[in-house]
This record gives sequence, structure tokens and C-alpha cells, in this order.
Amino acid sequence: MSNSTIIDWPTWTESPAGRYVLDWEQAQLDSVVSNIFGYHALQLGLPRLDALRENRMPCRALVLDAASGASAPYTCPPGSPDSPQPFAPGLGLAGAQAPYAPAGRTTLWCDLLDLPFEAQSVDLLVMPHTLEFTRDPHRLLREAERVLVPEGQLVILGFNSLSLWGARQAFGKMTGRPFVPAAHDLIAFTRIKDWIKLLGFELERGRFGCYRPPLARENWLERFAFMEAAGDRWWAIFGAAYMVTAVKRVRGMRLVGRIKAKKPVLAPGLAPAATHQTPNPRV
Repeated sequence: MSNSTIIDWPTWTESPAGRYVLDWEQAQLDSVVSNIFGYHALQLGLPRLDALRENRMPCRALVLDAASGASAPYTCPPGSPDSPQPFAPGLGLAGAQAPYAPAGRTTLWCDLLDLPFEAQSVDLLVMPHTLEFTRDPHRLLREAERVLVPEGQLVILGFNSLSLWGARQAFGKMTGRPFVPAAHDLIAFTRIKDWIKLLGFELERGRFGCYRPPLARENWLERFAFMEAAGDRWWAIFGAAYMVTAVKRVRGMRLVGRIKAKKPVLAPGLAPAATHQTPNPRV
């Protein structure tokens, strides 16, 4: 399999290994995003994975970058009927829906390193394998921090370099036959955790999965199905894929409930005037 084929997301997701990983990721996303509420939710890249299908926010959009390896096969020629219209800054999403986008989902083509959204305007941001294709993952994370509202949630999915799949990917890149689609080196979970903490995010949840060996044939993947339970118990951090959920924290901000009215307090040193009482007349 050539290098151009192995990093082609549509081709890879139809392979046994691709279906195996995406099925696990879809199940994890469905359970997580269903409990996140707000108004605006964005998925950056990888349209073959419907990251927001269980989310109930009224405004959900798919954001794609033509320069990304995960989105390039879907590029629409300029001026074609399926080509989306330009989006205004902020969240006034209005454009043509691409034929591969999920039903009821708006599609936006833009530079992921320069998102056309106002600061603190997005409640949920999902990045499925997006960091593995961007030329500047630090800048992309800074953009995510900029557009998320305080207490907004960030969900990151990626391949774990500290796994059997990561080892095969590293060896495959040296021989010109990589195993998973990634334009750059795989990013370890520990590095992701450090990066998001530096940006003020608080790690809420980390989950690993896909413990079967990196095999291309479906019958061999099925033979090693027993490793799912064993891996989750004995070598949890060495799963082939991971999902990270983080919350944007703003220093000095504290959420409060309903403000209670306080009774006025008299100034110190002052006392209420005594009430003059008329003495009872003697009978």
C-alpha cells in the first residue's frame, strides 16, 4: 500500500483497522457529547466521523481545512454547486451543505489555524485527529482556547504514540509504509496533557482504547478481541487511540448562583433614635 493511499482517510476508514478505530471513537464521543450543553458546537476535520450526532446544541457545524490530509479528498472546486459560501466572522453560519456532511449540519471551509469565529463564542469544540495533520498543533490549540467560552469543553482524539500502533507507525514511516493516516508524528497523551494545561485547560477525562495489535486483516483482529478487556485493565495507557476531554478555566472567574438581596446595615457608631413615649396620665 503506498504512502498516498495509507494517509487517505476515506480509504483507510473503510479498511478493517480503520473501522475498528472509528467504531471505538464514535462510541466514546456519543457518550461524552450527549451530556454537554450550550448553543454552539464545532467539529474540526474528519467528516467520516460524526462527532456531534448525539449532541443537542441547536447550532452544530463541521469545519474543514483544504490543506488538511483528513479533509483534502473532499475539496469542492470553487464556484461548484456544492462549494460552501463564505462565512461571516462570529457564528453567523450560512453556507451550502457539502454532500458528505451529516444531515442538518452546516459545513465551513477555512484555515483551521485562523478560525473565523469571535473570541469566547463556542461551547464545544471536537478535534478528531486534527492535531496530527496540522502544521502547527500549538497554534491550533491556542485558537481553540480563544474561541471557547469560559467553562467551554474541548475534546481531542488521536493515535497514541506510546502503543504497538505507534511503534508500527514509527517503523513504517522509516520504510515508507506508514500504518495509520497522519501527516506528522503521532502525539503522546502525556504531551497533549501538558499542552492543554499550559493554556489554562483543566483535564476532565482521559480514555484509552483499541488494544488489539496493529493488524490489517479483519480475521486477525477478531482473534485478538480478548485483548480489549485485558488491555483496559493491565496496560491502559498503551491503547492505540485516546480521547481527552478538557474544560477551559478562566483565572479569577467564579460561577455564582442567584444573588441574594442583603438588608441595609447601619453605619458604625450610629444607633436608632429612641422613640419618645408619652407618660401615662395619672388618674
